[in-house]
Amino acid sequence: MIPIYSSDVPTPGGHYNQGVAAHHFVFISGQLPTGAPVETPLEEQVKIALSRVLAIAEAGGSSKEKIVKTTVYIADVNDWPAVNAAYAAFFGPENKPARSIVPVPGLHYGYKVEIEAIAAI
Repeated sequence: MIPIYSSDVPTPGGHYNQGVAAHHFVFISGQLPTGAPVETPLEEQVKIALSRVLAIAEAGGSSKEKIVKTTVYIADVNDWPAVNAAYAAFFGPENKPARSIVPVPGLHYGYKVEIEAIAAI
């Protein structure tokens, strides 16, 4: 197990690594759009979280095209269409990782989205 860190992503506030490389994969911890005001539009929150996921994937020797699975936590199931649109814009029409979207009762600091991922190395 190799810890993975990107200087482009805020340092974790808890007892975890930004990512861990193991068995030819990078396992990326959930990324919130911290630093942005909680009032930031949902689409921008998704973009920030995915940009952080990508920065950690790249720090581990992967790329956007090698992200194989994401889990997207949303604070309001009614935001699914907006999250899906921002997600599709980030990945593009041909790059479609496996994905779960999980509605949750709330996210840390009041953000609307958190995204974790697994990327192949």
